[in-house]
Amino acid sequence: MTGGDHLIHSARLVDGGTVADDAWVRFSGGAVAAVGSGPSWRSEPAVATTDAAGAWLTAGFVDIHGHGGVGASFDDGGESIARGLDLHQRHGTTRAVISLVTASVAELAGRVRGVAALMASDPRILGSHLEGPFLDAGHKGAHEPSLLRPATRADIDTLLEAARGTLRQITVAPELPGGMDAVRAFADAGVAVAVGHTGADYAQALAAFEAGASILTHAFNAMPGLHHRAPGPVAAAARTPGVTLEVVGDGVHVHPEVVRMLFASAPGRMALVTDAMAAAGSQDGDYVLGSLAVEVRGGIARLAGGGSIAGSTLTLDDALRRTVREADVPVAEAVRAVTETPAAAVGRGHDLGRLVPGYAADAVLLDDDFGVRAVWRDGVQVV
Repeated sequence: MTGGDHLIHSARLVDGGTVADDAWVRFSGGAVAAVGSGPSWRSEPAVATTDAAGAWLTAGFVDIHGHGGVGASFDDGGESIARGLDLHQRHGTTRAVISLVTASVAELAGRVRGVAALMASDPRILGSHLEGPFLDAGHKGAHEPSLLRPATRADIDTLLEAARGTLRQITVAPELPGGMDAVRAFADAGVAVAVGHTGADYAQALAAFEAGASILTHAFNAMPGLHHRAPGPVAAAARTPGVTLEVVGDGVHVHPEVVRMLFASAPGRMALVTDAMAAAGSQDGDYVLGSLAVEVRGGIARLAGGGSIAGSTLTLDDALRRTVREADVPVAEAVRAVTETPAAAVGRGHDLGRLVPGYAADAVLLDDDFGVRAVWRDGVQVV
């Protein structure tokens, strides 16, 4: 479904790392048709207009790492995926990669096959992200350790064949047996390979990025930290051009000051992600992530056994707000981290994440505190 002509004017447009006051954007046929500033919008053809009255206007948010919401887990397929996406859409996310937790290779093949089928009817879905099973048991986080395994060529082929070109991202521990071969094989197949849930040291992580990995999965979490004599995967990612660093900006996974340091270390390469599990948008209580019991208390999700952080209850509008307010990141850079950078990280930088002519007419109107006032996807107002 695409919308007709619509024009949003008198906005503070945040796009491409800049802020433009008194800006306007016109949509036509589901795409951005024109962008300008001042009163010139009055001469543009439009069926309907929205007066932004000085509100922030950004491209639609893109979440490349999330697992669900409102009690629904993306691992459970069609209806659950739709329910979770509905929640995140209300908070500005117009496109998302469906992240799947560790399961058997056969189960994961079925799940990515299901996501591929859903893409035909739900344009919000960009494809799948496999967060496992090729992960280090010593940095398993909220993944069932008995299902973790080194990658084999047969496993790789099974997953690629099942996804039919829709596998957008896979998280791999490159130091495992077969790990570097997996990095190369998935990257050669056009999949964005992420280093994560890993015990890799600086040299091993750097080698993985040089071999084709292009994302760091939720920086600092489930990996060695940053030490002055052992800089680890975060430093390897920050120093490698073209590598995107995910960060869960909920104030729990990473301290706001460290978030600020990350943005300063890798300008234009930060992607705010939710890593949201089923409890996002829901009350505290008991949930399940994959096969593991999770307790949510005070909005923080932890494994019932062991207490490890188990995803988040975050939405991207809140991540944006916290990054600006608590981590003191400039608005333009924080917005880029929920729009342009994540879109590019999964191969959609040519048509998503910007409000420039030819790009999808996905947009979010935000109040001064980054609360969502309206959302458009393909030119249609959906919130």
